[in-house]
Amino acid sequence: MIDFLQLFFSGLATGSIYALAALGFTLLWQASGTINFAQGEFVMLPAFMMVIMLHHGLPLSISFVLSCLMSLLVLGWMFKRGVVDPLFKYGMMPIVVATIGLSIALRNGVRAGYSAEPQPFPQVFPDHIFNLAGVTISAADLGTFVFALTLVLATQAFLAKTVTGRAMQAVAQNTESATVLGINVPRMILYTFAINALLAVAAALLVTPTYLAKFDMGESLGTKAFFAAIIGGFNNSRGALLGGLIVGVCENLTAAYVSNAYKEAVALIIFLVVILFKPQGLLGLKVERKV
Repeated sequence: MIDFLQLFFSGLATGSIYALAALGFTLLWQASGTINFAQGEFVMLPAFMMVIMLHHGLPLSISFVLSCLMSLLVLGWMFKRGVVDPLFKYGMMPIVVATIGLSIALRNGVRAGYSAEPQPFPQVFPDHIFNLAGVTISAADLGTFVFALTLVLATQAFLAKTVTGRAMQAVAQNTESATVLGINVPRMILYTFAINALLAVAAALLVTPTYLAKFDMGESLGTKAFFAAIIGGFNNSRGALLGGLIVGVCENLTAAYVSNAYKEAVALIIFLVVILFKPQGLLGLKVERKV
């Protein structure tokens, strides 16, 4: 039982990182109807931004802040203006193809332009171990879970409790009605892209100390985050949290009690089961269309 609890808590920490990336999927979909298949690379790129700054002698805190600012520009404003806006009028498929191409370009660009070797990254949390009723929990797992959970809940509170957040939700529900109400729709959508960029930097800060900065680190992370978003409900931000935690915990339990060889397939299996029996996701809202 103690081993199970340790695996469970460790899985919560990993799952909370998936939830951060999955939340980006749901936010972009709700606000602009956009699916960004370069989401994993949006986590990888800030990781290398911080690595470069650390190599130049900057402390981790300053590197993180500067990476946030650079990500707002590159992964927020430039991505929206340079990729999404020109293709939006042509429908979803061109954006999907463009983001897949962008993910490949970013991976190969970092590999060719910086390094194909994994880059070390300093620990964010102290190297302490807590023993709670016989269950051993590392400070890294606890800190990762608390920090990621706080960010997800803060994002949800921002959307639900602030005027800007409610305006963003209005845009997500009906763009035309939001325009009639006087909401600046392009600005609200830009805010969504900016929030997604900041969540990506936070995910990079949490995941890189354990998995190192690798040019292909976003490939697996982006896929699992996408599955987590669908499992929880693509049109529900709380679903991103639930889906991420489910995937993280089930991965750990599968690796320990079944085989480590099946760990990478867990997200896909859960995704297939959920999509067969509840296509809208566990917390998603059912959307009906007339044909």
